[in-house]
Amino acid sequence: MPVARRTDAVLFLIALVWGSSYLAAKTATETLPVTTVLFARYAISALACGALVASRRRARRWTRAEVRAGAVLGVTQAAVLVLETYGVAHTSAANAGLIISLTIVLTPLLDRTAGSGRLPGRFFGAAGLCVLAVGLLTAGTGFHALRLGDALVLAAALVRAGHVALVGRLTAHRPMDPLHLTTVQTVVGSALFLAPALTDLPALAHSSAATWSQLVYLALFCSVFAFLAQTWAVQRTSASRASLLLGTEPIWAVAIGISLGGERLTVWASVGAVLMIVGTYWGQAVERAHRTALPQPV
Repeated sequence: MPVARRTDAVLFLIALVWGSSYLAAKTATETLPVTTVLFARYAISALACGALVASRRRARRWTRAEVRAGAVLGVTQAAVLVLETYGVAHTSAANAGLIISLTIVLTPLLDRTAGSGRLPGRFFGAAGLCVLAVGLLTAGTGFHALRLGDALVLAAALVRAGHVALVGRLTAHRPMDPLHLTTVQTVVGSALFLAPALTDLPALAHSSAATWSQLVYLALFCSVFAFLAQTWAVQRTSASRASLLLGTEPIWAVAIGISLGGERLTVWASVGAVLMIVGTYWGQAVERAHRTALPQPV
């Protein structure tokens, strides 16, 4: 499989995993405080990353650039997750998955990895189509006036756009190990949420098997796999294109809501789903043509 298609497939898989994360996070925060859920998610992720590093046949040397970049990205990723998780605790999982997809129109405004040339207007037309799709999907699932949870997820979308652009900026054309970067991020996140979660650690230890399964899923799939895969993919494409493909996340959120949550897909939501797919592929094609037309650095 060509590198471009393989990269796109990985980004779509990340979107699917993240689309399923809102229901898991919302369910987990119904039994545990948000900071405890985040600490457990990061701590399990850090242990898994440490095990992966130790299991390598050939140890790779850690560089200062990896540690510095991982520390910065760890803070920005933690900011995204704290806003997202507090947001989903105060709104529906569907709303959270839909609002966060606005990252696709915010990222190009911050992205500088696609080259010095300005993105053509057609790209923003595609992004606008995706925003319209989000509106239809939201209306189709009963979206109403902005609430606290919705505002927090909207803030998370803005911070995530900055995070995705920052991943590209810090790792582009630099020989960085995605596993090292992810390990640093998870250690930083664990340290940030340890103190707020200390008083609730006994409750965490006595949580049900269902809660632990949700925490493990959030950690291993939505964090370790997604962080590693996102870093790997962004290093092989631009942040704008990555954001567009990750923008299919609400489609997966709706699909999972229907298959696992018993939700119904209305006519308007169906139209929104189609527009999201069309807008994503259109924007991807425009961005790819724009990027390949730019002069490559020698």
